[in-house]
Amino acid sequence: MRYLGVDVGKRRLGLAISDPLGWTARGLETIDCQEHNWEEIWQKIRELTDKWEIGQVVVGLPKNMNGTIGPQAQNAEDFAKGLARALPPQVGVVMWDERLSTVAAERGLIEADLSRQRRKHIIDQVAAAMILEGYLRYQKNVTRGVKEDE
Repeated sequence: MRYLGVDVGKRRLGLAISDPLGWTARGLETIDCQEHNWEEIWQKIRELTDKWEIGQVVVGLPKNMNGTIGPQAQNAEDFAKGLARALPPQVGVVMWDERLSTVAAERGLIEADLSRQRRKHIIDQVAAAMILEGYLRYQKNVTRGVKEDE
């Protein structure tokens, strides 16, 4: 099963996709969301879930450092609720704590010596991939833990 990672920002939405085994993630695309045309964006994501046979969508939840929910996290939660209604029932939507994912993505892109212009175009995809990889690592650890207990 493939997973789709989503980084919901104020201006852009970053998307990442897992490999078929759910081990790694890579950036897929960036969607402009300044107009907040959520219905169109949810439809585009539905088309991507059909095309790539996505079984679960992981939406980043940008909590504050103290664990509270701020305006941007509320925006991500609202987005995820709407997306869940727009997707077929067999495609799950989960939230995943993504504190500092964009900061880490920016740092990695700077270390890779990418220009500011190039970083601007892919940072949301990289952040979405980091969110998704964190979730996939967690899932693998939970699965491994269950098997070890049996």
